[in-house]
Amino acid sequence: MKKFLLFAFVIVVFSVFFLLSSCNKSSVLRIYNWADYIPEEVIQQFEKEYNCKVIYDTFASNEEMFAKIKSGGTGYDIVFPSGDHVKMMINEGLLEKLDLSKIPNFKNIDPIVLSKTTYDPNHEYSVPYMMGTTGLIVNKKYLKDYEKSWSIYERADLKGKMTLLDDMREVFGAALKYLGYSVNTTNPDEIEQAKQVILKWKENIVKFDATTYAQGVVNGEFWVVHGYPENVFQLIPEEDLENFEFFVPKEGGTLWIDSMVILKDAKNKDLAYKFINFILRPEIAAQISDYLMIPSPITDAQKYKKVEPLYTLDELSNCEIIDYIGEHIDLYNKAWEEIIK
Repeated sequence: MKKFLLFAFVIVVFSVFFLLSSCNKSSVLRIYNWADYIPEEVIQQFEKEYNCKVIYDTFASNEEMFAKIKSGGTGYDIVFPSGDHVKMMINEGLLEKLDLSKIPNFKNIDPIVLSKTTYDPNHEYSVPYMMGTTGLIVNKKYLKDYEKSWSIYERADLKGKMTLLDDMREVFGAALKYLGYSVNTTNPDEIEQAKQVILKWKENIVKFDATTYAQGVVNGEFWVVHGYPENVFQLIPEEDLENFEFFVPKEGGTLWIDSMVILKDAKNKDLAYKFINFILRPEIAAQISDYLMIPSPITDAQKYKKVEPLYTLDELSNCEIIDYIGEHIDLYNKAWEEIIK
């Protein structure tokens, strides 16, 4: 009798454990996103509201993300690629076609932002997360006099005090805008001209850098850096903010849109839809915008914002989105290899 009761007890415990394990497994959302791109409080609020667990991994570049996803076996539900890589992932058949009826807050996205999504114009596979620009950040404690132009990289007196992003399309975008061309040109002559400009700039920079530039400009190691202002200004003490300036050079710059996509092989698509809809709430979008100090793509987020952004959407009028250019990317790859060799 005792043996039977013990056996029955073991069966019950095992069953409860199995059920709980299954429940926990089904309520796990796996996200693959850029580092430092969402407040921890937002993740925690989602976990609490939907009684789930979020596993959050990060990547440093679109190329890193794409290679990992394409190789398979990642197990992610939601990924945050930039526009041109959204198109690449669509072409590779990696993305779930979205049912926008499951994302009612999609209506909250600013029409200006939606009009820029040339990589997925009908929003069949992606939902904009943030839109912004890449420009220059100057440490004014060390550099007092400068023109707001890409020509700053031609200043030999600043040699060894400047960096450019270690990002092919961003750097070419800067040079092409400086020359008056489109950041998405497929004209070999224009790409060659841009290469020569970058080679000239290279003489004065410390390095092409996408990882240490933010800390470097804040501590004075670098005086001028090419990068994302949200990465830099998060590191600056409030009392020191006046000593730094971010600007888009007068010739214009690149525009980026990072989007939320659901992978075709996602294990928890229902929870992924809930997360995307959650992010599009004005009060949640405002928290993210304040954290990054950049404008929100959600129209009514302004009602909840507490932090002044580093720039407004209107100030991006002379910026151009980095778009998918198909096989023409080989022209850039070849030129980039010649630059960084």
